Amino acid sequence: MSPDRLSATFAALADPTRRAILARLASSETSVTDLAEPFDISLPAVSKHLKVLERAGLIERGREAQWRPCRLKATPLKDIAQWVEYYRRHWEESFDRLEGYLKELQRKNKSQEIQRKEKRDARKT
Repeated sequence: MSPDRLSATFAALADPTRRAILARLASSETSVTDLAEPFDISLPAVSKHLKVLERAGLIERGREAQWRPCRLKATPLKDIAQWVEYYRRHWEESFDRLEGYLKELQRKNKSQEIQRKEKRDARKT
């Protein structure tokens, strides 16, 4: 996915109203009027949100007689999931290396404590 496309998708997802719209569309396609119903904003405001989602490729709007259905398009979300997965793996590997390093430090520290204790005990006898 191109950086501009990725930026447009993230920008569209940045708004909680648009995320809520996508969540509603995940269950089924629906009309703009039905999408607007639970929100305390005007129908033109919902239309503006839909335009942002459409430009980002997250939804598509159809035309069936008088009904104008909106439906979710998952491809941009899949692209984001792949992008995030790359970095998740990177950080997971980094954390695994850090965990190994910390365990090695703990092992060395424990070994040094044992040696110090043995020296103290040797001096006492």
